[in-house]
Amino acid sequence: MNHTLRLCLVLLCGAMMSLSTAARAVTLGDLQQRFAQKTTLRAQFEQLRTISGMSQPLKSSGNLLISPEDGLVWNQSAPFAMMMLMNDVKMEQRISGQAPQIVTAQSHPQLFQFNSLLTALFHADRKALEQNFSLSFSDLGGGRWRLVLQPTTTPINKLFRQITLSGAEFLNEIQIEDMQGDGTHVRFFNQKTKPDALTPDEKRYFSP
Repeated sequence: MNHTLRLCLVLLCGAMMSLSTAARAVTLGDLQQRFAQKTTLRAQFEQLRTISGMSQPLKSSGNLLISPEDGLVWNQSAPFAMMMLMNDVKMEQRISGQAPQIVTAQSHPQLFQFNSLLTALFHADRKALEQNFSLSFSDLGGGRWRLVLQPTTTPINKLFRQITLSGAEFLNEIQIEDMQGDGTHVRFFNQKTKPDALTPDEKRYFSP
């Protein structure tokens, strides 16, 4: 369950990756205005998970697709192929040779409550965000920025200690620290916002 919420969080954070910044000082207001922009985005990712009791971190990589109309696709290629699709009504995991695993808002309301809460971050809903997180925003110069979220409400504060987002023209990194002492670091690169429309191959991700 904790892993599912963590991946859900990473996918949602990916939705803010179309953010662009100018060379001037960046403010939290600038970020919030751009979070609401509806932009199709493709990117590659590398994820590193450190788990208490394990001597070696878990590494994975792949690509991310965000469609404002259709949802998000987390397409892992290594160490094994796995695709996670997420939209407003379901999360679906597909692994080659296995039946798809589907979680819906009706069957797992806690997960989608978590989904709705974090979606506030990407719709410039600062009031909702501040009701559930303590925010610390830093302008790092040169268009670079960092936003630290510390959960203050249940169930998020029972699962996550701190969430740090950082970037410049795009969201470049997510660092998640959970209450068990585990951590997840995700780096995004090769971000692209063109073409605006999904290609035929991309549309197949969302086909029934």
